[in-house]
Amino acid sequence: MNASRRSCRVTDSERVGLYTLVRVERNGLEPGIPGQFFMLEAPGRLLPRPFSVCLAPPGELAFLVDVVGPGTEAIAALEPGDEIAVFGPLGNGYRLDVERPLLVGGGIGIAPLPYLAEQLGGEPRIVAGFRSAEHAEAASILPPQTEVVIDPTLVTSCHLEGWDVLACGPEPMLHAVAALCPTAQLAWEAPMACGYGACYGCVVEIDGALKRLCVDGPVLAAPRVKPACDKLSQATEAIA
Repeated sequence: MNASRRSCRVTDSERVGLYTLVRVERNGLEPGIPGQFFMLEAPGRLLPRPFSVCLAPPGELAFLVDVVGPGTEAIAALEPGDEIAVFGPLGNGYRLDVERPLLVGGGIGIAPLPYLAEQLGGEPRIVAGFRSAEHAEAASILPPQTEVVIDPTLVTSCHLEGWDVLACGPEPMLHAVAALCPTAQLAWEAPMACGYGACYGCVVEIDGALKRLCVDGPVLAAPRVKPACDKLSQATEAIA
């Protein structure tokens, strides 16, 4: 599916727990495959920011924003009627040909799960983990069958083995999921400045070599990041 760049009108912006759900008109954009991403140009900032599609109702795309700096703050502050440049879909998404799907999200990593669940069909099992009850309020955008856990309970304690895991979340969570579920599909994260491989700003270790996540990912099979997972585990054991 070819990526396109469009100026999209904001239709709504609402608080979801400690996050903000920003909805824009599609203006000809396709939502792509769950796990792919779009680059949104933050008002007043030089570089765009990557976001996965959270919801894709007819005529709209919705993105879940976690304010972590001036760029995401500017996007979260958008109001209905404002315009924002949107480029995508980009990268590689999840494979949907799984027999026993289990969707796992951590924090802002729940963002792609509503659209992913919709595309899978049925009522796939979903586990969402959060670091506080306030953050967990964002689970309201997830299907009702979602199992919610709050720190110190971790998603990895929720019997992931034996399922076809599709996960998105912070890197330590993804490492832990990869160790438990060697066939998992993991939506990795890295800073991105272009989204299509020109800037080399999102280089991570894949298949034992440094590669551009926006081109090879962001969704990766667990074995492709296992060398990096093993190195992290060894470094953690050495420190302990």
